[in-house]
Amino acid sequence: MVHNGDLVIGICVGLALGILIAVLAFFSLRWYKKHAYLQRSANERSVPTHPLRINGFGTSTEFSAPFSNAVAVKGSEYPQKSSQVSWWSHHSKDRFASASGLPRYAYKDIQKATQNFTTILGQGSFGPVYKATMPTGGVAAVKVLASNSNQGEREFQTEVRIALTTFIKSEVLFFLTKSNPRVSLLGRLHHRNLVNLIGYCVDKGQHMLIYEFMSNGSLANLLYSEGQVLGWEERLQISLDISHGIEYLHEGAVPPVIHRDLKSANILLDHSMKAKVADFGLSKEEVFDGRNSGLKGTYGYMDPAYMSSNKLTMKSDIYSFGIIIFELITAIHPQQNLMEYVNLAGMSHDGVDEILDKQLVGACNIEEVRELAKIGQKCLHKLPRKRPSIGEVMQAILKIKQRRLAKEDTMSFAAGEYSRMMSRIEVQQIELSKLAGINGE
Repeated sequence: MVHNGDLVIGICVGLALGILIAVLAFFSLRWYKKHAYLQRSANERSVPTHPLRINGFGTSTEFSAPFSNAVAVKGSEYPQKSSQVSWWSHHSKDRFASASGLPRYAYKDIQKATQNFTTILGQGSFGPVYKATMPTGGVAAVKVLASNSNQGEREFQTEVRIALTTFIKSEVLFFLTKSNPRVSLLGRLHHRNLVNLIGYCVDKGQHMLIYEFMSNGSLANLLYSEGQVLGWEERLQISLDISHGIEYLHEGAVPPVIHRDLKSANILLDHSMKAKVADFGLSKEEVFDGRNSGLKGTYGYMDPAYMSSNKLTMKSDIYSFGIIIFELITAIHPQQNLMEYVNLAGMSHDGVDEILDKQLVGACNIEEVRELAKIGQKCLHKLPRKRPSIGEVMQAILKIKQRRLAKEDTMSFAAGEYSRMMSRIEVQQIELSKLAGINGE
């Protein structure tokens, strides 16, 4: 007969063995995963790099992984000799590249580059934006998170998540997931018509985002400041540039991204007047999770359908773009009753002629203005489903541009033919004069 004491001892020994086996299995699994991770890392360092993203109109195809100390942005628009992402010397011990290739900078380096944060470019809900000049000669814009900005903290996280050029697997991911557990996967966007993130700083309690510098400022400043005159051809090209940027967000990014705060103040222009979409602090990936995130945007640009339903879609960005189109046509700010003027102009075929920016009167092709206004009207349709997609908008603007170029080519050809014809007539007249002189002798 088995004694109770022996039974208890047997059970205890069995439990102990079971626990021991479980612990050994656990640590063996951890060791295996760590070994596999190290092996993958070694393999990544030894194999050639491969493009991570090739989709989307105008997308850079030169993002690669893994990365060295260089910044991930290496598209054709950023030649090495004048690259804005050269930044501080590669020998700086305080600067290091994250696993993504996006550099992280020390606070003291940015403090020096901004001359102790003295050259301010602007101010937003995120915080102040400073101009930074590096020893290499490159220039950048540094957005500093205001210490008392709760909204700015969220926008900082969103901008990093939306704007980073690749998946982050190291310090930035740790920082974001620590402060916001919901952030587990970071986006990656790069396009010639988006203002690109080229670095960041999380140091000494400061959070900063470092962007390429846009020397001509915002579209809003160009339209509404005295002394600045944007010609019609420039405005048409700006509208096309903006559509390219939005087209990438809506149709090129995976998953699609809704900007959520499109406005003329968030359209920046570089030294060559190329327009780029900026400020992704309120952006949202198009993932419908059913949660109510509250209205976000800027009064005058917000889609009325979004305001009434709190349902955000890509057609909300289309509405905002329609507003920007009419800003380009009229130079009337949305908060100065722009929509009232637009609605009145929509009552007749040539109604837009009455609200055309005075600086454009007599200095533009009025038919092109009317065509662009028609596109803007479609973007502002009350029913979101009746609004065109950004691809359709882009193609419509492109057609206006192509007709303009074709007309210029035709006129140039006609002018050339006229010039050649006049030259021939002059030659013939000279020959006739010579013949007349000979006959007179």
